[in-house]
Amino acid sequence: MPFTIKPDEALTVDTDTINYLKDHVDTGDRWVLNFGPQHPATHTTLRLVLELDGERVARVTPHIGYLHSGFEKLGESLDYNQYVTICSRMDYLSPIANDIAWHGAVEHLFGIEITPRCKVLRTIMAEIARIQNHLLCVGAAGLDLNAFTGFIYAFNVREDIYDLVDYISGQRFHPDWTRVGGLMQEIPDDETFKKLVKTLIREKIPQAVADLENLLNRNRIFMDRTQGIGVLTHDEAIAWSATGPMARASGVKRDLRKDFPYLCYADNWDGQGAEAVKFQVPITTGGDAYCRYLVRVEELKQSIKIIEQLIDRIPPGPTDVFADAKMAKPNKKEVYGSIEGLIHHFEIIMTNRGWKAPIAELYSAQETANGELGYFIVADGGPRPWRVRVRPPCFINYQLMAKLSEGHMLADIPAVIGSINVVAAELDR
Repeated sequence: MPFTIKPDEALTVDTDTINYLKDHVDTGDRWVLNFGPQHPATHTTLRLVLELDGERVARVTPHIGYLHSGFEKLGESLDYNQYVTICSRMDYLSPIANDIAWHGAVEHLFGIEITPRCKVLRTIMAEIARIQNHLLCVGAAGLDLNAFTGFIYAFNVREDIYDLVDYISGQRFHPDWTRVGGLMQEIPDDETFKKLVKTLIREKIPQAVADLENLLNRNRIFMDRTQGIGVLTHDEAIAWSATGPMARASGVKRDLRKDFPYLCYADNWDGQGAEAVKFQVPITTGGDAYCRYLVRVEELKQSIKIIEQLIDRIPPGPTDVFADAKMAKPNKKEVYGSIEGLIHHFEIIMTNRGWKAPIAELYSAQETANGELGYFIVADGGPRPWRVRVRPPCFINYQLMAKLSEGHMLADIPAVIGSINVVAAELDR
């Protein structure tokens, strides 16, 4: 029941009464505030229209559309290999994971089983991408709450990851690394690749994770700014289709690497009875911004364990299942040095000869750093998809922004955004 508070009367009000007051008592005029896209915490690509009751957020209206990318429509005019250049630009924090997920979906459509060597290399780089993404997420989450040192700890090692990506693909930022049935090229040298990866997972990444944990895990300011902020319950996470650390921090036990295993997460990945890689899926039940941080930090450690199991087990053999067929592009030396190689390259690029796509539709997904990245492909038998629909984790998770923010203080908004880890290129598809 409504009641009147006398100014001179001291009252002890319980939690239910406080919540009632928030919902039903008019405490004055509300102010409308644009939070972003020029705010540092929104990274110039997000806009939140906030209705403020004092400094408390009464309503949040998220706006997207600041990149105008048209990623899905571009899939209709690019063939199954060319579209990987677009996929790299969606989640640009870990672009190589997008490449792997896209061609994993295409290979399911075509009924292609990639080689064991390709599976191992893709699994290693998928976990490197998860590390790459989580490092920036937890680093930026600290940065948005004024922990600049934590951002430096996380960001420094990402430069070494870019060096590794550059080594295997020739590009640091958008590698466009995979192809249907294989990779864009063989890695230059197995031993050098192993050395680079081992330096990362045994020295540089563990040190960065330890520095972050020492700085933030029991930091009173960081804990006060994140604990109890943006709480998402187990049932709400399921109802809103949240995936990845967003869902697992709320107690949802779901990880596509375990539930629908692929690559080296599945048994018999080498065709000779090899067991799937062993790792644990971290789960917490608090569902707040602090729990999402903890889940990501633990996933960093689990990714290191996965890579450790594979780095010395890279099998010999081809990376391309079409090594002896006309489906794969020829080596550049052949293109520049022989008329046969030049003709072969022309036929693949200009006439798409060799592609025999089925007339079918398919949905395939993989577990990327932010959750379930899925592709729905409709094929009409031609050299390129008739329709491509993307299920990006950030787009699904970002719909929770209003729910997680309303009722909190204005200063809590950066903590909520950082815990979701919104990559704007996945919003404007």
